[in-house]
Amino acid sequence: MGQLVDGVWHDAWYDTTKSGGAFQRSTAKFRNWITADGSTEFQAESGRYHLYVSLACPWAHRTLIFRQLKDLTAHISVDAVHPDMLSDGWTFESDWAGATGDRLFGLPLARDIYLRADPKISGRVTVPILWDKHRETIVSNESSEIIRMFNSAFDRLTGNNMDFCPQELHKAIEPINQRIYDTLNNGVYRCGFATSQAAYDAAVGPLFDTLDWLEQRLSRKRYVMGERLTEVDWRLFPTLIRFDSVYHLHFKCNRKRIMDYPNLWAYTRELYQYESIAETVNMDHIVRHYHYSHDTINPNRIIPINPDLDWYAPHGRGD
Repeated sequence: MGQLVDGVWHDAWYDTTKSGGAFQRSTAKFRNWITADGSTEFQAESGRYHLYVSLACPWAHRTLIFRQLKDLTAHISVDAVHPDMLSDGWTFESDWAGATGDRLFGLPLARDIYLRADPKISGRVTVPILWDKHRETIVSNESSEIIRMFNSAFDRLTGNNMDFCPQELHKAIEPINQRIYDTLNNGVYRCGFATSQAAYDAAVGPLFDTLDWLEQRLSRKRYVMGERLTEVDWRLFPTLIRFDSVYHLHFKCNRKRIMDYPNLWAYTRELYQYESIAETVNMDHIVRHYHYSHDTINPNRIIPINPDLDWYAPHGRGD
């Protein structure tokens, strides 16, 4: 994954030489907020916003999930990049099933969307990208904030009042989100992109500690926060669905698979089987992207056969 420096593209992978071999994720550049009442420059309106995603990327996957859960498919359009992320980063090539091209502007590269918002921008070109068609700029490229906007900002428009981050659970949700992000969502990358044994060891232990903790928690609770589905579950799911087919082998997270955890495995299947969620999962893009795009890990771009997983097997976790 390259980056833009003052608007100029540089095909440069993450530099771990100054961090003892540890992968350090960069922060999102666009952090604007869509509101229901127009108290910001970005008001919730039908047809105003366009979402750019990778079907392979777990961060982008979160936004697709909330777009489905909150009945936003008719109100927020979406395009998907090609699964291969090579010297030009994410591209809008459309010669792969599920890759749509850029149907908004016809641009060839995801970085062109960033440059359209800011011709002198510096930073990584990441997905998701939430674009405002009216103001011709990027609203946000921070997935955790996009899903919060989708969770509530458009409720008056859709009539869908499902709340996956209820006010009474905010204080309880935040530290759990943080632990799962630090050690698992981002932890798999810290394992896979580590360039020293010490950095890998520092990441892999906490990762499996968190999986063990979740397994025990889910032995007593249907969902992470209890009997109610919350944002925590939908932030966790994109990592779990990718784990056995990608992270276990490709990122060296191989002490256990998710299918070796009875509660986590059943829980992941339950979330997959939840209404319309399977539509957001594209294992073809997921497997292709990870094994083909990271030549520092898999220089010969060999695609493994991967386990045959039955996501529709009965999960036994209630109705």
